[in-house]
Amino acid sequence: MAVKDRVEAVLNVGLRVPSIMLLDVLYRWDVSSFFQKIQRSSLSNNPLFQYKYLALYLHYVGYILSLVLLTLPRQHLVKLYLYVLTALLLFAGHQVSRDYVRSELESGYEGPVYLEPLSMNRFTTALIGQLVVCTLCSCVMQTKRIWLFSAHLLPLVARLCLVPLESIVFINKFSTIFTGLEVIYFLASNLLVPYNLAKTAYRELAQVVEVYGLLALGMSLWNQLVLPVLFMCFWLLLFALQIYSYFSTRDQPTSRERLLFLFLTSIAECCSTPYSLLGLVFTVSFIALGVLTLCKFYLQGYRAFMNDNTMHRGMTEGITLLILAVQTGLIELQVIHRAFLLSIILFIVVASILQSMLEIADPIVLALGASRDKSLWKHFRAVSLCLFLLIFPAYMAYMICQFFHMDFWLLIIISSSILTSLQVLGTLLIYILFMVEEFRKAPVENMDEVIYCVNGTYRLLEFLVAVCVVCYGVSETVFGEWSVMGSTIILVHSYYNVWLRAQLGWQSFLLRRDAVNKIKSLPTASNTQLEQYNDICAICYQWFKKCDDMNNAVITPCSHFFHAGCLKKWLYVQETCPLCHSQLKSQSTATGVPNQDTPAANQNPAGQEEAPLNKEQKDDRKEDGTELSEETSPSSSGSSLGTVDLNVSHEEFDSCQQ
Repeated sequence: MAVKDRVEAVLNVGLRVPSIMLLDVLYRWDVSSFFQKIQRSSLSNNPLFQYKYLALYLHYVGYILSLVLLTLPRQHLVKLYLYVLTALLLFAGHQVSRDYVRSELESGYEGPVYLEPLSMNRFTTALIGQLVVCTLCSCVMQTKRIWLFSAHLLPLVARLCLVPLESIVFINKFSTIFTGLEVIYFLASNLLVPYNLAKTAYRELAQVVEVYGLLALGMSLWNQLVLPVLFMCFWLLLFALQIYSYFSTRDQPTSRERLLFLFLTSIAECCSTPYSLLGLVFTVSFIALGVLTLCKFYLQGYRAFMNDNTMHRGMTEGITLLILAVQTGLIELQVIHRAFLLSIILFIVVASILQSMLEIADPIVLALGASRDKSLWKHFRAVSLCLFLLIFPAYMAYMICQFFHMDFWLLIIISSSILTSLQVLGTLLIYILFMVEEFRKAPVENMDEVIYCVNGTYRLLEFLVAVCVVCYGVSETVFGEWSVMGSTIILVHSYYNVWLRAQLGWQSFLLRRDAVNKIKSLPTASNTQLEQYNDICAICYQWFKKCDDMNNAVITPCSHFFHAGCLKKWLYVQETCPLCHSQLKSQSTATGVPNQDTPAANQNPAGQEEAPLNKEQKDDRKEDGTELSEETSPSSSGSSLGTVDLNVSHEEFDSCQQ
């Protein structure tokens, strides 16, 4: 991105922040209470404060002005701010002139300014200030007619010409009136500009809605205004002002407990309106995105940015915060109660971030354990992050139990942290099993069964935690205070975290049991058959006769040969043959046994002329440690794999052992 584009992006956000701040101030401003305070003060006789409806109309005008500033195109917005800056410079110039005239009247000296040092000093200072103001106004308005912004120089010119001091006061007023007339003329000449802009914008919006629809219009405005970044900058500015106002009024140092209370109360002060609440939501989303990005970068380095996961962009944490804030009526509470409730909501958000970090780390850690990567730094990063995700959620649950009294809602909140620690523990155990198998010379027998037992154990622990939460909630509902919300939460928690988990676990157990029964019911291929057909397993691409660690080969009813362990893993996923997709049903060992003299569907007899292997098949077998020779080559099963349309993905099959 070029420097110009970056500057434009910064201006696009920074120039719209005041509009959000104005909306926030207008939302906080109560017109009725404001006029009640005015009536009790000395300003009650001021005619400006005697018309309540006029102030109410100005209140609505402020909303309109804020929306205009928010939606105005960047080019026109820059021009508007330049006009405002010019007006402020002119005001500053007239303030300098007024102060100079006042100081001259107080001194009473009417002689030449170069004869009196103090008078000369005052004159030089005022002249330099006025020249700077004129130059800046000319540069901002991009014009060479500098005399348009030089009216406030008239009192200095009159003093230099020895005009009496009483006349200089009149000249100063005249210069102010002249500048005011210039401003009025400029506004009158550009009176139709807002109307033309509104007309053009309405025409463009109507065309976009007619062609693309309202959804496309909303997405376009969302991207052009950069609303998430805009609200985040607004909230951070609000939070910084709140912290500054606190420390600017205190001289004594603040303790650590006081800092935590200050942090929570400052956040509570900065989410008292819908606009500031949205700012907090987007800020939390960006913080969560930054934490998850650092997590991916810590695990994978720069490779983590190649494949971006849309599920890990911090939106879940922001939406969680918004839903909880709306459901609990956060902005309607007092500051102390709001800070108390925010501590619980932020705990839930942090627990959600930790769960997202686990979702990122789990596949990376398992893949690292299953691979042959010898990099100690990669293993250290993976294990250290898992240890952090194991200890920190448990510590959070312990700390929140120390501050709050245990009840049903608190138990639901801390259960998520406990489940995160349990899931990390299961991931670490599987990683250790992979590493043990890596350092052993021979593969661990029935590794998939061991992994299944580990997964089943921590899934069972998760199920028991969910059951405990439901039992505690039911006991509180029966023997304590009953509420519709509490009963609804119990029912939802029972369905999603108890019933569905029990159903999925039981189905997984039945699938594995049926797979084992099917493998036991299939006939085993003899050594004579394996030597005669001289083929490979179509699942793992390993030779039957050279893979003693793969157990014996079995024959399916459709006369296909597979390793028993490979076919069992396949049956965990679906109950069909990997080659022909025919259903594999449990049957006696006598059924479906092919004749030893008849070739199977995916084998050729030894000595029969065979089709040559293509380059990809040779490379695959070389990677598996299989040596091919001209005298001994695989049968047609290898080539038939290229035409088989499998109904399951490789990722799903590879993960079936877990």
